[in-house]
Amino acid sequence: MQVFRGFHHPGIAPACALTIGNFDGVHRGHQAMLALLTSEARHRGLPSCAMTFEPHPRDYFAALAGKPEAAPARIATLRDKLSELERCGVDQAVVLRFDRAFAAQSPQAFIDDVLVRGLGTKVVLVGDDFRFGAKRAGDYAMLDQAGQRAGFDVARMNSYEVHGLRVSSSAVREALAAGDMVQVATLLGRPYSISGHVIHGKRLGRSLGASAPGRDDGFRTLNLRFQHPRPAALGIYAVRTCGLTDRPIDGVASLGRRPTVDDSGRVLLEVYCLDWPAELGAEGGYGKLVRVELLHKLRDEARYDGLDALTAAIHQDAAQARAFLAAHAAQERQTSRDRIS
Repeated sequence: MQVFRGFHHPGIAPACALTIGNFDGVHRGHQAMLALLTSEARHRGLPSCAMTFEPHPRDYFAALAGKPEAAPARIATLRDKLSELERCGVDQAVVLRFDRAFAAQSPQAFIDDVLVRGLGTKVVLVGDDFRFGAKRAGDYAMLDQAGQRAGFDVARMNSYEVHGLRVSSSAVREALAAGDMVQVATLLGRPYSISGHVIHGKRLGRSLGASAPGRDDGFRTLNLRFQHPRPAALGIYAVRTCGLTDRPIDGVASLGRRPTVDDSGRVLLEVYCLDWPAELGAEGGYGKLVRVELLHKLRDEARYDGLDALTAAIHQDAAQARAFLAAHAAQERQTSRDRIS
């Protein structure tokens, strides 16, 4: 998949089948729309294109109002969003910066400048609640009328439901806030995950819990940044990490702001691998691009009185994560046997 920041690039396709949205989480409703888009694109001999925005429009308006807390919590980073769009078969993604000039653009200007002249759109597929342009003045009916004049088709997809529940980014955020990772996986069609390059941290984990069973290096952790101040998920999780070796590695992870040891307020995903791969050596994780699946929430993040209390909590979290992951693996094996039989 080709990714373009804006549409003024020589490599962008001269015509496309387009869908537009924030795609936070790329949940099953998004996936259904993208499947319809790629099918339509193939039948017309066009590349499929997904237009999305960074920052999220509601981030922009919340900051403009001086109330950043009013913006929705973020399900996925831009990296993960683009990765999922690619997995859905999208040919090109256009990331538009949502700023004052873009927010002030009239619906007709958006149609003329972006859809027609910018992307050469031949068909547009949108959701049933799609709005666009300054003050959200544009709607499906306006877009459809404009398409008839400008020569592009407009189609609309109704809401997508699973077990009677409308699938939406809001529903995913609510499930993440509740720590219901089974419901999250149902809405996404996959385990919730966060990816990123492993970065250097303060190496505090190596000095903690030196008495960890079978370990002389304390709690060696993999640190990943979550590039948004308000993640939709926060807390301590049993996890599975992919990308370190050719097999997933079980672990326990903290996603949050580390209130006991850090007052910077930045969001970090810290993953303690329960069984560190010996072939990586002491420093082998740094720089690797990994994907961490958050399978089960153990508890909320907490502030401790000191490092001894923090160490004791990590030991307990690790024990609970081992128990959950062992049961989870057994269930997966049973499910596989049931499918084969």
